[in-house]
Amino acid sequence: MWLKSLISQLLLAAIVLGGAVALWIEYVPEARPWLERAGVFHRLGIAAPEAEDPAPRQVRRGGATQVMAVPVTTGTLNDRVSAIGDGRAARSVTVRSETAGRITEVGFAAGEQVSEGAVIFRLDDGAERIALDRARLMLADARDSTERLDRLRQSGAASANALREAELALRTAELAVRQAEFDLEQREITAPISGWIGLIEVEVGDRVSTQDDLALISDRSAILIDFALPERVLAKLRPGMPLTAEPLALAGETITGEVLAIDNKVDRNSRTVRILGRVANEGDRLRDGMAMSVSLGFPGDPFPQVDPLSVQWSSEGAFVWAVREGKAIRVAVKIRQRNADSVLVEGALSEGEPVVTEGTQSLRPGAEVEVIDPTAARADEGEKS
Repeated sequence: MWLKSLISQLLLAAIVLGGAVALWIEYVPEARPWLERAGVFHRLGIAAPEAEDPAPRQVRRGGATQVMAVPVTTGTLNDRVSAIGDGRAARSVTVRSETAGRITEVGFAAGEQVSEGAVIFRLDDGAERIALDRARLMLADARDSTERLDRLRQSGAASANALREAELALRTAELAVRQAEFDLEQREITAPISGWIGLIEVEVGDRVSTQDDLALISDRSAILIDFALPERVLAKLRPGMPLTAEPLALAGETITGEVLAIDNKVDRNSRTVRILGRVANEGDRLRDGMAMSVSLGFPGDPFPQVDPLSVQWSSEGAFVWAVREGKAIRVAVKIRQRNADSVLVEGALSEGEPVVTEGTQSLRPGAEVEVIDPTAARADEGEKS
């Protein structure tokens, strides 16, 4: 009984071993020559299977592996920085009264555009008008007195001293009129700049003092953007260089502008420098205080530019296969920038030297390679198909 069980196990083991050998021969091309040299087929009394002629992955001519390569070119690294800034009007003035008084007239409504010198508020001016009339009367009397004494002085009936006192009184009266006119003008509150008037918090009848904020006038024909950039780009910043701003409230809309001014110090805590930019406010869509995303581009340094297919990876990092004197040379690179159709790398590559893009799987350092024309290779494949 045990002998029968042993024979069954040996037959099963032989079947498994034969299947394993068959799979080895099928999927490992190097197995057939090794089994022939070991005499396995002879001992088993079977003919060695004929090796198929599989299509090699790499066509070899004269011992050199055929590859496709693209020459190295030079590209410029695009250095671009972005920051969030606050927009503010090109000019903004808070309107206050020079004197205290009661408001008798409001000349503009909130949101209206005003011109420089336009009267925005008027204060009660009764006392100032009375003072001006009194000063004018005193001036007329002083002028008459001076003219009378001047005639008497010419006839010898008045002294020179009396004439000088009359002339002094005339000058004093003239100054009193000017002072009264100035006080009357202060009862009119005018726009110091042209722009848009903000919300008005006072009304006719309100009494205001010299400390009260009556209105805010903003000239937002242009918007200034206050933002900060890292100090590493300070040497590349110049007044007048272009910038791109995107208001966060107007997503997807970009506005071009320029750098207006650069601060003369670097913040020690953030290691940033303060920048002031300016953009035009066409259509009056921007407002004082808006948040904006600002971007600036700088001309970068030149780097070798290779085809994305040429970049390979290993445990040590990225590398490419360069073809030098007909041999494959492995060159370690650092990727600096990825573009849609190229990669900027940092490594020991020269402009114009070929870098392998296809056929990298079977390359080894120092292996002989032959760079073929991609057009000819595609034509050969078409003929075979």
